[in-house]
Amino acid sequence: MESSDQNRRFPPPWRVEHVGADCFEVRDANGFRLAAVHCRDDLQKWSFGHSHLTSDEARRIANAIARLPELLMQRRGFYSRGGGHDRWKPSRPYHVALEDSYIRTHWDEINALCRLNSIPLNATGEKIPDGSLWCVYEFAWQMDAILFWDRFKGRWLRGSEFHYPERPKELPNLKPLENWPQFDPRKARG
Repeated sequence: MESSDQNRRFPPPWRVEHVGADCFEVRDANGFRLAAVHCRDDLQKWSFGHSHLTSDEARRIANAIARLPELLMQRRGFYSRGGGHDRWKPSRPYHVALEDSYIRTHWDEINALCRLNSIPLNATGEKIPDGSLWCVYEFAWQMDAILFWDRFKGRWLRGSEFHYPERPKELPNLKPLENWPQFDPRKARG
């Protein structure tokens, strides 16, 4: 069945909103509701409740639906690293390198931003000496790697060499940290 309006679009980024105690909604950038995923935590203690989603399951499904535009977006120049080394896992083909001194200085911010935006931060343990020392991180999703690369000014890896692709147009921004930097009791001690 074809859409009656060929120009109708659902612009990214899509976001997940927790509506009430038993529903997660997926909305596009204009606020149009695209999907609703219902859950019932109160029924899990009964035998008939296992046919309903828990709130955690519903949230994860809604997040997966919200990532659909990322999976369909064309991203030229951002290739997987390719084979060649036993450390490079086929399940995590996208690799980004950050300078070691930058990581040490900004680790709390990097870690907090990745957690807030649900970007898995997996270090490969690989170090690349190229003027300075670069630490490599691996990603299963291309969009996660691109967002990480863009936000932290990393280097994209293709094979064993740095690759410098152009920043994609209409790349969504990461959710910003609020009240950053947070209070650090270690720095408050005299």
